[in-house]
Amino acid sequence: MALKDITLKSLPPSARPTVVMFLILIPAACSAIKLNCSQPNQPALLEALTPVFNLSSIRPVMNMTTCTNITTDFTIMDENTAPFVPYVYLYSNGLVHDAQPVRVVSSCNLDIYTFPFDVQNCTMTFGSYIHLAMDMKIFLGKTPEYITEYSKEVMTTMGEWELLDITTHKYNHSLNDSDYIDEISFHIRIRRRATLYVVNLLIPSCFLITVDLFSFLLPPQTVDRSTFKMTLILGYTVFLLIMNDLLPITGNTIPLINVFFSVCLALMVASLLETILITNLLCGSADFSPVPRWIQVLVLQILGRLICLPQKTKELRDSDMKQNAVVAQQKADDGFREEPAVENKALQELRSLGRDLQAIRLQVEQQLGGSQSLEEWIQVGFIIDRLLFGLYILFISVSFFTIIIIWVNSYS
Repeated sequence: MALKDITLKSLPPSARPTVVMFLILIPAACSAIKLNCSQPNQPALLEALTPVFNLSSIRPVMNMTTCTNITTDFTIMDENTAPFVPYVYLYSNGLVHDAQPVRVVSSCNLDIYTFPFDVQNCTMTFGSYIHLAMDMKIFLGKTPEYITEYSKEVMTTMGEWELLDITTHKYNHSLNDSDYIDEISFHIRIRRRATLYVVNLLIPSCFLITVDLFSFLLPPQTVDRSTFKMTLILGYTVFLLIMNDLLPITGNTIPLINVFFSVCLALMVASLLETILITNLLCGSADFSPVPRWIQVLVLQILGRLICLPQKTKELRDSDMKQNAVVAQQKADDGFREEPAVENKALQELRSLGRDLQAIRLQVEQQLGGSQSLEEWIQVGFIIDRLLFGLYILFISVSFFTIIIIWVNSYS
């Protein structure tokens, strides 16, 4: 028992739990094996444990207080080209060099908000889980510039990603006030090559939305316009289904390109509904009731001024009708004053003619009122059509400048 106490006291704190575990488990599992420890020190204990314990799990030092210095290198490789090195280099000054290339497959969260012009930042940290900094320290074997250039040569066959740079940072992960773990981190910055996605996704989508924009030049009263827009919606839906595999399916945020596609589809559907509304106004507005006052104020007066729509107000039409009626009445009075001699017969004829004119005037006023309502409904449909046309132009312009800004920022 005294031998065990002396041995455990000579070990560093990080190695004591491991030795205690083996001292407890060895008698239970291998009770028939007898261990002979020649001296009360660590080398004698390790030599006695050789038959039942693999010494490769212990740091290759004779004195556990000696710190093990590890230099690490990093290279991005698509395939496992790390060779097996069975050699250990021993130098005259006692330095031992043991190279162990290892391939590490890792993953990182992608920020795909600006897809396909996204730039990703991934971090890989290397350190020890069981050894503190007093037992094991990690150093960088090569400069970050050399690591970046060599990794770019290796990544020449990777078509989707372009390596920008690799930087390193060494820091200490503190466990408590006195103990800490030595770690080194590699920060990798890569950029997606957007040519494939621009050619297959953005350009066809911009072409389809531009064709839908020019469809506003078609006369809305014909069925060709609605049929044309319906065909565009069907084609755009098929296009999205075919190109769905090119879109990213994982990420913390929704990509802007998905929002762009959704808005394009929403505008196409809105333009089809607007075409149906205008066709209904143009073909059936004669049977509609007069335009409500709030529509006249909101659409004809406010929105109509935004698109500079010339319109003839109701007061102007009423003044024209009254002026025409006054002129007709004056002409009738003048004709009545010119022939006073034939008053009896002429007066009767003039009165009969006046009643006919009054009836005709009432019919004309009714027709003018109906044509005024029809004209107002047509103006409402025209204003809605121009507003949606302007919304198309605004959306295409904003989308174009947004793509340019994101593309410039990804290469800056």
